[in-house]
Parts: sequence; structure tokens; C-alpha cells
Amino acid sequence: MAVKLRMTRMGRRHRPFFRINAVESRTPRDGRILEKLGHYDPIAKDSSKQIVLNIERIKYWLDKGAIPSDTVSQILLRSGLKHKYADQKAKQQAKARAIARAKGRPFTKADRIALEKAAETAEKEAKAKTEEKAKAEAEAKAKTEEEAKAKDEEKAKAEAETKAKTEEEAKAKDEEKAKAEAEAKVELETEEKAKAEAEVKAKTKEEAKVKDEQEAKGEAEKTEPVEKQEKETAPGDSTDKTNEN
Repeated sequence: MAVKLRMTRMGRRHRPFFRINAVESRTPRDGRILEKLGHYDPIAKDSSKQIVLNIERIKYWLDKGAIPSDTVSQILLRSGLKHKYADQKAKQQAKARAIARAKGRPFTKADRIALEKAAETAEKEAKAKTEEKAKAEAEAKAKTEEEAKAKDEEKAKAEAETKAKTEEEAKAKDEEKAKAEAEAKVELETEEKAKAEAEVKAKTKEEAKVKDEQEAKGEAEKTEPVEKQEKETAPGDSTDKTNEN
């Protein structure tokens, strides 16, 4: 017959009281007990009265092979009663803890809390690292865009300056060409004017010459009858004429 040392909850609501009994392992929670071995009162103000045990009978049942529950085992250890099942439980727990830690799993509540905190810390660090990396990438991207923008602006400025210079040179060349054409035109007009004036002057001179010649001819023609008449009326001529008569 397998015997277990376990507790049965007594008392009322909000006022728990636990009785430590020796029972058969197949007995239900509120089933028949073999012997009452003490009690545990967590509400008692006096710590010495919280746990009351029949040490001799507990040792008897332990020697008979009775197995205490985990809670009863802890109560027995707190009362200074060591037993082989506590050592076996400790070894099992240590082995299970080592296996759980090797697999990265929590074994106790403290381990679970520690793992959760470690995971939370790792997550925060990873998040901070990711944010820092994203920030660095954003800064690098912004810097690259700014440099590209500055380069484009500088290129556009250089192109604008080159274009303005080219346009200015073309304008100056056009102005110089227009000026040369205007000067050539003025020079041509001056030459044509001088030529026309020379032709007019030559024509006027020729007309004056012709006029002078005509006037001289006219005067000559006018003078010739007078000279002839004077010649006819000259004294020598009249004597000779009279003699002839």
C-alpha cells in the first residue's frame, strides 16, 4: 500500500486552514485518512503556531516509505525535519533545471521572469539598434540627397553660367557683326553719296563748260557781223571802192 503525506484544506472562505494527513495514494482529496499528523495555519500571527507537527508519527510514516507532497516536504524542511525525498526532489529539480536552462526554457517563476526580462532587454536593445541603424541610414540618405542636390545645383549653375556666357558671346558677336555691317553700309552709302556728288559735280561742270562754250560761241557769232561791218566801213576800203567806181 502506497502512502502519501499531503494536506487537506479546512476552514472557511478567506480563512484557510490546512491539515497534514497520511492517506493512501489512491484516496481522493476529501477521502478517508489514515492518520492526522499535524496542521498548517498560514493566518496565525505567531509564526511558531503556524506549523504544528507530530514529528514521531511523521518519521514513522517516512520510514514506512510514505512520500510527502512538495508542499508538505517544504513544511517538513522548514521545521528542521530532513528526509531522503527532499534530497531526491532537490536532485531531480537540479537536473530538470539544468536541462531546462540548456534548452533555454524557464524552470521556475523566477527563471521565467528572468528570461522575460532578458528577452525584453534584448528586444529593447535590438529595437534601439534597429532605430539607430535606421536613423544612421536616414541621415546618410539625407546627406547623399543633399550632396546630390548641391551637385545638381552646382551643375545647373555652371550650365546656366556657360549658357549665359555663350549667349553673351553670341550677342556680342551679333552686335559686332551688326556694327560691322552698319559701318560697311554707312561706308558704302558714303561712297555712293560721294560718287553721286562727284557725278553731279562732273555733270554740273560739264553743263557749265557746255554753257560757257555756247555763250562763247554766241558772243563770237555776235561779234563777227560787227567786225565785218567795221571792216567794210573802214577808210581804206572805202577809197579803194571809190577808185574802183
